Amino acid sequence: MTLSTQMKRKAEKPASKREETVNLGNFDKVISTGSTLLDLAISGGRVKGGGLPGGIFVEIYGQESTGKSALACEISGNIQRAGGEVIYDDPEGRIDSQYAMMYGVHLNEKNYHQSNTIPQVFAPIRVWEPENKAINGIIIDSLAALSTDLEMEEGDKMGGRRGKEFSQELRLTCRIIKQKNYLMVCTNQIRDSFATMGPKHESPGGRAIRFYSSLRLETGFAFKNSKIIKAKTINDKEYSRVIGINIEVKVIKSSVWKPYYSAPVSIIFNYGLDNTRCNLQFVKDTTKAGTYVLGGKKLAVSMDDAIRLIENDNLEDQLREEVIDLWTEIESKFDSNRKPKR
Repeated sequence: MTLSTQMKRKAEKPASKREETVNLGNFDKVISTGSTLLDLAISGGRVKGGGLPGGIFVEIYGQESTGKSALACEISGNIQRAGGEVIYDDPEGRIDSQYAMMYGVHLNEKNYHQSNTIPQVFAPIRVWEPENKAINGIIIDSLAALSTDLEMEEGDKMGGRRGKEFSQELRLTCRIIKQKNYLMVCTNQIRDSFATMGPKHESPGGRAIRFYSSLRLETGFAFKNSKIIKAKTINDKEYSRVIGINIEVKVIKSSVWKPYYSAPVSIIFNYGLDNTRCNLQFVKDTTKAGTYVLGGKKLAVSMDDAIRLIENDNLEDQLREEVIDLWTEIESKFDSNRKPKR
């Protein structure tokens, strides 16, 4: 038997039992971040429309006031809308029920906690048994506010114990998150470290958070037009107000699909993520029309008028599908088209 024949027969053999049980990711169901473009940046090449799969630990970190809590709340609300349960741990004690309801998040004495220490957050996760088959979520906002027993009782000026406890608790917990298909989303602050040459942005908590996270998202203000300003003429006088912010979310690390994608996200005060605004801008920027269009038809000249038309006619889903199709078409031009490895 020639070598080429042996290789051909080997290639034709059915996959072994070990190969058949390889976990390729829990993409049967996904949870939206609330942003179509961010969903696509996270996993648009794995599943149509992208999104967050179950069974992963996600860190959302960035400077203050860059939308971390807004993203966490939006994801939490989408988990509940999909039939899942949520544990919302708020070590900073900043989330109130009215703010949460803006994102469709229902908090009560059973699912809302204000933990002080790292073990208080992670230990209950390992014994949690939700009574459904949906993706259930654990939201922690934020990791930076958590202390250790040593720090609470005696003080831990160097913070060494903190990193060790994160490492220990994540090592014990991440396998359970995978096995039970939980989606764990944690926010974290960003701090400047001068331990190496020049300043380096790092999220606190030691290396364990970066190591165990399947997905790391960094939030920051958009380079241009970070403020969303609305102007009105009242009694022949011009008034303007900042009604929201534009941020950029970067995929820094990903075991879900590919890293180094980014997405614009608009957040309107007292409303939340404005997915329609970002989707309209994407269509405008990526089509020859150069204006706000849907299905090839011009909607309006201004963004506000285009949003009003979309919402009045309940066209949000149609707009989302058009964005997905446009994004997928663009990405197809970057396919490697390489011969699959065997």
